[in-house]
Amino acid sequence: MTAASRVPDLDALRLLVGIAQHGSIGGTARAHGISQQAASERLRAMEAQTGLTLVKRGALGSHLTQAGVMVAQWAARLLDVADEIDTAIEALRGDRGRGMSVWASMSIAESLIPRWLVQLRQRQLGEGHRPTVVSLSASKSETVVEAVRAGTAHLGFVEGVNAPGGLRYADIAHDELVLVAAAGTPLSGRRAPLSPEEVAELTLASRERGSDTREVLESSLLAHGLTMGDSVVELTTATAIRETVLAGRSPAFLSRRVVARDLDSRQLLVVPTTQLDLRFVFRAVWVGTQQPPAGPVRELVSIARTTEH
Repeated sequence: MTAASRVPDLDALRLLVGIAQHGSIGGTARAHGISQQAASERLRAMEAQTGLTLVKRGALGSHLTQAGVMVAQWAARLLDVADEIDTAIEALRGDRGRGMSVWASMSIAESLIPRWLVQLRQRQLGEGHRPTVVSLSASKSETVVEAVRAGTAHLGFVEGVNAPGGLRYADIAHDELVLVAAAGTPLSGRRAPLSPEEVAELTLASRERGSDTREVLESSLLAHGLTMGDSVVELTTATAIRETVLAGRSPAFLSRRVVARDLDSRQLLVVPTTQLDLRFVFRAVWVGTQQPPAGPVRELVSIARTTEH
């Protein structure tokens, strides 16, 4: 039996987390709009699937076993990610004829926007407001800027060294590219920093030409009169590049934020470089006054700045 087959479905996990919050199967069932019998049956099925006793049932109520507490803690993290994905998918499917249209660079759309949209929805619900219908489009920063200028997007999120001209903007976060390699590969053991000349000779996994992160590297090398070497593969998302590096195929320059967890777990290691300025900025951009337009646009900018600073 594979490990994946031990993972219950999301609805079952929500019940388990609910028992940790409500302290009873009955209270959890009511909160989820199902009968206590249905909740009990789903919990028993989950225990059979995991091979663990997760809930201790008694005359005075039910509580989680030690194993149940641990699974509920893991499940809470999984449910947070699932909610982010669900909200982001809803935004990608959103009706562009109403609500708020948001365009974002690929890296921001992949790693940051889902969390911001969940927080926007939670804030609006908490204030008793109907959540804003958000439509999300992901593209290169250059295309995002064009969409904002044309009025196609109410708000854009871009990345790069310089702020785009002719638009209002707010810095959201600072980041940098780091050269990473999979643990155990020859380059991962490098201690002496690579010079710009050595970096230019590397065969990298890289983003496609014209992408934001690639332009940061190209600009930094150009300051030394150098250009990138041939890429072993060119891919359109940071996630695809990250997976290529994790497979041990080639090193790559990636956002430190994108690979933060992999660095913490030491699945990826930073290969030191020198004399290359690889810093860049995530920015929100809009048309109009110095402050973002009042309403959901301003709310989302505020959430982004607060979350990432």
